[in-house]
Amino acid sequence: MSTFHFKRKVYLQDKPRHEAVQQMLAHFESKQEIEWLDSSSSLGRVLAEPVFANSSMPHYHASAMDGIAVIAEETFSAHEQRPIQLKRNEDFVYVDTGNEVPSPFDAVIMIEQVNELTEDTIEIIEPAVPWQHIRPIGEDIVQEEMLFPQGHLIRPVDIGALLASRTVTVPVVKKPIVTIIPTGNELVSPAAAISAGQLIEFNGTVFANYIHEWGGEPHLHPIVKDEPEELRVVLLEAVKHSDIVVINAGSSAGSKDYTVHMIQELGEVFTHGVATRPGKPVIIGKIEDTIIIGVPGYPVSAYLALEWFVRPLIYEVLQTPEPVRQKLKVKVGRRIVGAMGAEDFIRMNIGFVDGEYIANPLPRAAGVTMSLVRADGILVIPPTSLGYEQGEYAEVELYRPLEEIQQSIVCIGSHDLTIDLLSSQLKKVKRDSRIMSSHVGSLAGIMAIKKGEAHVAGIHLLDPETLEYNQSYIERFLADKEVVLYPFLKRKQGWLVPKGNPLDIQSIKDIVQKQGHFVNRQKGAGTRILFDMLLRKEGMGAEAIIGYDREMFSHLSVAAEVKGNQNAVGLGIYPAANAMGLDFLPVADEHYDLLMTKEFFESQKGKDLIDAIQSEEFIEIVEGIGGYHLERKPNPIYFSKKE
Repeated sequence: MSTFHFKRKVYLQDKPRHEAVQQMLAHFESKQEIEWLDSSSSLGRVLAEPVFANSSMPHYHASAMDGIAVIAEETFSAHEQRPIQLKRNEDFVYVDTGNEVPSPFDAVIMIEQVNELTEDTIEIIEPAVPWQHIRPIGEDIVQEEMLFPQGHLIRPVDIGALLASRTVTVPVVKKPIVTIIPTGNELVSPAAAISAGQLIEFNGTVFANYIHEWGGEPHLHPIVKDEPEELRVVLLEAVKHSDIVVINAGSSAGSKDYTVHMIQELGEVFTHGVATRPGKPVIIGKIEDTIIIGVPGYPVSAYLALEWFVRPLIYEVLQTPEPVRQKLKVKVGRRIVGAMGAEDFIRMNIGFVDGEYIANPLPRAAGVTMSLVRADGILVIPPTSLGYEQGEYAEVELYRPLEEIQQSIVCIGSHDLTIDLLSSQLKKVKRDSRIMSSHVGSLAGIMAIKKGEAHVAGIHLLDPETLEYNQSYIERFLADKEVVLYPFLKRKQGWLVPKGNPLDIQSIKDIVQKQGHFVNRQKGAGTRILFDMLLRKEGMGAEAIIGYDREMFSHLSVAAEVKGNQNAVGLGIYPAANAMGLDFLPVADEHYDLLMTKEFFESQKGKDLIDAIQSEEFIEIVEGIGGYHLERKPNPIYFSKKE
């Protein structure tokens, strides 16, 4: 048995994706046999109740790169002409992608930017920015957020989201056998107890269900640790019994990425690195007569790579054409920047508003599984393009039926937990409808109504002069529109602090004096406006607040951050604190209202929405959460055009 010795290795190439596929198919020896087989899984089943996440992912601060973890402030003096040296285990620790970033370190520097002087001393010439290359708690999935409503048809990516959140309960051509080998020391099964530094292994199950859907026969191998000899034995055994072998993780250039070296020694490598984003670190090779495909560990990259390279092989064996998704011309709602030289795959939300299809990008990070769960379609930006400007038209491939997109109510604005619950209730009132929500803040919601990109905007904007909510902003920004402000609910805003309030936070002064780490909302969010008003009232500036510039896009994300840091504090709503087991100190009662055009309010969709809001079942659910008071039969406020 040989022993593997190799150094860290960067990608071999940036091969065009279509060229890599054709080269792979040319080496594939397709075999056909016929048999009758049964399979059982949740794929294709319909949910009877809404499903909520039981756990955040990641549940700890995780490194997004291979490199070193540092305290950013201690690197600020680094310069090309004034390099600084750092000591191992004192000033830095080594981390690989997915490792926990231990306290007090708050930034990661890529290994490519580190000069290793000795085994324990490194040198850097550029400063680190706080929280660079770190995946925060709940970046992908936040505990207690709704993953799916009842009536939802489960897809492979949905199963991945369920497992990732620890929600663990729920005649033919012979299928090509595809062995899936998940690798990584940090991986544990979804049912296992987890701790910081461990990740739930759910990619393998997602792969298996995709392969089922495409007509293959998946064999999911138990988790293989990052030990070359162990992987070698498993790989050689898999080759004997498989038409295709998929190795998950280990395809990049980290210190534990052995896959490409293994395939080179045992067979042949055709491709290592394709010109795509995400999904670049793909390996394609062959051992004996079996195609070996190494895909990245990040879920979005992995799922896309599986479709690009595994699906064609399965359909080649079945001798049936690959399915082609419906395409749709859409208007781009926000600027999207492409990467010259690489294909960009952008997950998109699509809404049908005022006779046009409006598409907005979802988070682009390769580890954000929910961006695929929530996507209505995917926009492919070719390697020769710089992207799209706001208002330009583009073509997207649809993930959902066009009819479902047409029936959706697009809600863009401030985040509130009740919007997800309202979407579930709406499906009971109108089965073919849903709410497609985007959490971008109250001001962005108003502008979406102004530009005709949303049906509804959730807003809670406090006017510092009048101390009234919402109306002055509508008069200022929507003077040329006929709109309706529907009083929706009142809710409590307050300080979100860890259980027991360890810093004894009672006010902004306490946050400053006790050096609390503040978890802020994004610019334009009503909660951010309230916090800024409280700052001005105390005569303080943003520079006095640690963490002021670090932004979260939902109350649950704020609460998840506070839960993970005993020195943290956030401003948010009571239900978010309750969901995360935090203490809550009330600061203000606020109005959270729904803004919509008069035309939509008076349409059948608008009437269905109001019926769902005023249903006794919805009112009981919302007020049962605590911290909410729902307006019963409120009087809508009409705003006319100003000449």
